[in-house]
Amino acid sequence: MLEITVKDYEQLTKKELYDLLQLRSEVFVVEQDCVYQDIDGKDQKALHVLGYRGSKLAAYTRIFEPGGYFDEASIGRVVVRSHERKFKNGYTIMNASIKAVKDHYNQTKIRISAQTYLKSFYNNLGFIEVGEEYLEDGIPHVNMIKS
Repeated sequence: MLEITVKDYEQLTKKELYDLLQLRSEVFVVEQDCVYQDIDGKDQKALHVLGYRGSKLAAYTRIFEPGGYFDEASIGRVVVRSHERKFKNGYTIMNASIKAVKDHYNQTKIRISAQTYLKSFYNNLGFIEVGEEYLEDGIPHVNMIKS
C-alpha cells in the first residue's frame, strides 16, 4: 500500500524534491532513453502527488489547476518505479491525482498528454482520446480528456 501525500512546491522537503527528480530521471531519461529537459520551471506552479512505500518514492504525478498547463486541470509527469508497476501503483497514483484535482481545484474535467502506448491504461481511468497523435521529445503522445 502506498502512502499518498499532496504538496505544493514550497511544502516539499529537500528529500522529497530530490526523490521526485531522481524518479523522473530514472524512468523518463534513463529507462525510456529520452534526452529532454525535465526540469522545466513548472514544478513551482504544480501540486505534487507523491506515493511512498516506506522511505522509497514508488509513484509520482504533478497536477495543475485550469490554465496552469492546459485550459483544463491537468495531470502530468505520471511515473511509477519499474518494480512497483506489478502492484498496479499506476492506478493508485492516478486515482489519488484525480481525487486531488477534485479536492484542490474542484474540477472533474482533466486533460493529459499521454504516451500513446498507455492509452488503454488511461481509458480504464475514464480518459478518452482527443485529437491526433503527435511526437513529444521523440515519443508518440495523444491528448486525452476525462470529464
